[in-house]
Amino acid sequence: MRSYGQYCSVAKALDIVGDRWTLLIVRELLLRGACRYTDLKNGLPGIATNLLADRIRELEAAGLVRREEAPPPVATTLVHLTEAGAELEPVVKALGWWGIRYMAQPADTDVFRGQWFTYPVEFFLRDRDPDAPAASVELRAGADSTVIEVSGGEVHVRVGSVPRPDLVLTGRPLLINALVTGQLSVAEVTALGLEISGDASLLDRILPDPEDAYPNSPESELSGARL
Repeated sequence: MRSYGQYCSVAKALDIVGDRWTLLIVRELLLRGACRYTDLKNGLPGIATNLLADRIRELEAAGLVRREEAPPPVATTLVHLTEAGAELEPVVKALGWWGIRYMAQPADTDVFRGQWFTYPVEFFLRDRDPDAPAASVELRAGADSTVIEVSGGEVHVRVGSVPRPDLVLTGRPLLINALVTGQLSVAEVTALGLEISGDASLLDRILPDPEDAYPNSPESELSGARL
């Protein structure tokens, strides 16, 4: 692990978490909880196996993660965040918010995982009718499914599916993200190819008001983007 050699708290932090992939490992553990090595690698497409092992060892040496043997029937090693590692959540969320402005033009080679919807959903969606019945919205983007659960004034996200979702959004992650963040309307994303099936009135219950939309991705950029 290289050091900046500066007596500054920002530099000291970057000595620990500034290497490539390190904060993305922390992101996966924040989003998914304790993970098997294979789960972590699946959530980090593009990382080499030996580099992931090196980064985990470095994080462990810095006291940010710990390894624990899971009991049967799992019987495998799980990687957990320590208390110090979990304290990076505001940092990761701040980067997630700041980075939304660059989501309008993904590269052709960009890949996606369903758990990455978590922060946009947490940032923007609200249950505007807490007295209404509990409801579920399933997001289907490629091979991954993510479920938004709405109940009692709260909105939660998890990876997976439900047998009978109340509403299903199917299409490119770009379009789902644009809808969730309020950058495009329902009419605009459907015109661009997003499929909406089920109780579409749920969108009125959870989507942000126009004044709450993320301000930095104009429609013209989103309309021409591909993912």
